[in-house]
Amino acid sequence: MSSFTPKSDFLQVMTERGFIHQCSDLAGLDALASGGKLVGYIGFDCTAPSLHVGSMVQIMCLHWLQQTGNRPIALMGGGTTRVGDPTGRDESRKILTLEDIERNKNGIKQAFSRFLTFGDTGTDALMTDNAEWLTKLNWIEMLRDIGKHFSVNRMLAMDSVKLRLEREHEMSFIEFNYMILQAYDYVVLSQRYGCNLQMGGSDQWGNIVNGLDLGRRMGTPQLYALTTPLITLASGAKMGKTASGAVWLNPDMKSPYEYWQFWRNTEDADVARFLKLFTTLPMSEIERLAALQGAEINEAKKALADAATTLLHGPAAARVAAETARKTFEDGIAADTLPTVTVAGADLMAGLGVLNAFVTAGLTASTGEARRQIKGGGLRVNGIVLTNEHAMLTPADAINEGAIKLSMGKKRHILLRPVD
Repeated sequence: MSSFTPKSDFLQVMTERGFIHQCSDLAGLDALASGGKLVGYIGFDCTAPSLHVGSMVQIMCLHWLQQTGNRPIALMGGGTTRVGDPTGRDESRKILTLEDIERNKNGIKQAFSRFLTFGDTGTDALMTDNAEWLTKLNWIEMLRDIGKHFSVNRMLAMDSVKLRLEREHEMSFIEFNYMILQAYDYVVLSQRYGCNLQMGGSDQWGNIVNGLDLGRRMGTPQLYALTTPLITLASGAKMGKTASGAVWLNPDMKSPYEYWQFWRNTEDADVARFLKLFTTLPMSEIERLAALQGAEINEAKKALADAATTLLHGPAAARVAAETARKTFEDGIAADTLPTVTVAGADLMAGLGVLNAFVTAGLTASTGEARRQIKGGGLRVNGIVLTNEHAMLTPADAINEGAIKLSMGKKRHILLRPVD
């Protein structure tokens, strides 16, 4: 990789911004991209009602593919979700109902319109669902026409299977077939849309290469594979996981303010890398921000938060989020645009215990955790450190524009607002 100098805009962007982990044929891929002949896809299974920030690397790959004159395909996994990808798991995924899958699919579609331009011609992005062809497969025909190309010996050697078996964790036959279905997706997309590139995380390399092999055996034109590195934080923690759970992309599951705050809280050592991966800021500006040291690095973090939030939620939401943060942290007041949780006014009238209040607000997972936080001085009500775990909240505490500001640490705040 270090000796390869790409000529295409696509691979230049992917290289300088740190998106490439492995590629099946860099020179061949570069030649196609130089001529604007790449049609690349990434699959997204419908396992939750929203994608989370861990999917942003893949979404950005599709974004840059289109921005550099090639065509992206966002493949919804309405069919493969019924099976469940075993990659990186020690137990089977929960089998979802068809209604749940459809609901999740409609939810995860929301984020893509911010990053891709959809249409029917040229480099317009395409969104399709593998349920369209996978659910129509006849079992005998599938075995005869597709299954014959797969070696069980090779399938058993795949990491997604081998690691599960080595740990003596059961793998169901339905999961064992997932790699076949993913490989077949690639062939179908090649036949229907001229797709010649599949991208994915580094843990998907084996599955993607299976698709290349199946395409060769079934007579498709040359297919290519490209994977991105596993994104972990400098601390070693998994990307996108916080104390309050996953950082979802849909605003009804994670507000634009919380999304902005997630990026603002980036560790110093990760700022430069995340500016490259998760924003479209010019490289010259990223280099300037990356050179900031000491307290000035906070300006780089704000720039990261602004740019990342603008991409997903739009410039207006990003401005509101930044101003909310400024009021909350720099001016020390409660902004009415902080995330809000409602509580029945009658409950507040009767007196709401602080332990239950922090659980209701989602700032602590349990009353036991709330107790531990109080002992450590980690919880505040309206900016005042909470010392009494038996304290009760009443309407008199609703002083911040009719709400009570609950805080855990310096960076997590919720407005508890009474409603009739």
